Amino acid sequence: MTQPARQPRSSTPLVATRRAISRRGLLRGAGIALSLPLLDAMMPAFARGAEPSSPIAPDGKPRRMFAICNNLGLLPQLFFPTDTGSDYTPSPYLDVLKEHRKDFSVFSGLSHPDVDGSHAAEACFLTAAPHPLSSSFRNTISLDQAIAEQIGMLTRFPSLTLGVNTSGRGLSWTGSGVAIPCEEKASDVFKQLFLQGTPDEVAVQVRKLDTGRSVLDAVAEQAKRLQRQVGDRDRDRLDQYFTSVRDLESRMHAARSWEEKPKPVVNAPVPIDPASPAEYMAKVKVMYDLARLAFETDSTRTITLALDSASTPVLNLGDTKINEGYHNLSHHGKSGEKLKQLEAIDRWHMKLIAGLIADLKSVAEAEETLLDRTMVLYGSNLGDANSHSTNNLPTLLAGGGFRHGQHLGFDTKKNYPLPNLYVSMMHRMGLEVDKFASSTGSMRGLELT
Repeated sequence: MTQPARQPRSSTPLVATRRAISRRGLLRGAGIALSLPLLDAMMPAFARGAEPSSPIAPDGKPRRMFAICNNLGLLPQLFFPTDTGSDYTPSPYLDVLKEHRKDFSVFSGLSHPDVDGSHAAEACFLTAAPHPLSSSFRNTISLDQAIAEQIGMLTRFPSLTLGVNTSGRGLSWTGSGVAIPCEEKASDVFKQLFLQGTPDEVAVQVRKLDTGRSVLDAVAEQAKRLQRQVGDRDRDRLDQYFTSVRDLESRMHAARSWEEKPKPVVNAPVPIDPASPAEYMAKVKVMYDLARLAFETDSTRTITLALDSASTPVLNLGDTKINEGYHNLSHHGKSGEKLKQLEAIDRWHMKLIAGLIADLKSVAEAEETLLDRTMVLYGSNLGDANSHSTNNLPTLLAGGGFRHGQHLGFDTKKNYPLPNLYVSMMHRMGLEVDKFASSTGSMRGLELT
């Protein structure tokens, strides 16, 4: 579930001129409050101090964090490079990301000290709280919430907690160790981002969305007027943004239509791993797109996404035949057939990460891109799902203004603390901290551009 929404600071309608547009400007319609992306025409407002400057981003341009955990990890022998440094040879999985090699760093030899407990470790991915299976275990604050406590007041949503196939179990935990339920329905998140008004107005817009209408229909005239008032580059940005919104709406509507169709009836016994509408990768893609739009409109600056592969049934990967449940495949026992299917699934994850990086790079923010100002953390609580190992966790960090294009390799037996990376990420968000959880400092070898 998403964090409770704060009301916008101002209900003033959008004011657009050739000189400046308020950063908090909105396109409004009945039941609609469509936030604008960062445009060049907003820069004079920052320069004049028309908007409150952020103590975290005094230049008025926000920094963000997107943390993703796949709770079954990736096949380690296909993920980790065999050599280190900036000249490392890409592993088979990282070769899928070769177009973006300079945009991410890969790490080996990382783990959370004293975090064991097999699958239970997923609760500690962003907290690093030790021994999750112990009778006295109590979780601690997660990385995203530690950041949100400092900067959450700057955006409508202090943070977003999302999930795929998780049954409500997310990655976010409060300072008192209470789990924050995650939101799994992309349509609900979309409504929270873009629908705002009286209950009756929102209900009308929901009915329109259910019939394939777009939120952009309600603000069409304002959008056209705005596009006439800004420069060429801003017009291109707005066109790209509006296209992204319509595309996401179309895919969500298509996915919903399947829920309304009856399932086929077959005369056959229930298999060990019953098949289901397992459009898992499509769900992940929609969540990635939602995160991009939320960042692009500065609706929030911290998002977590829990990918519960352990609870995911047989996946639909199009032409690739998958005939066993995701969890069963992770316990492959070195079976060639299971490894082949698991590799196909892992490669899909890598393709989606490549797409996310490309999408963030395609969005301009002044002289930078959305990726330049967004840290994307992708990892897992398991280093090897086959053996339930919580050591040598597959970890990748993209974007955020770091000097990337490297493999930072640490001791794969005596691991380096993963929370050190979290400290570096908190520093990048502008937080002055010396420690997070079991960290011993900031991440060695990770430098800013």
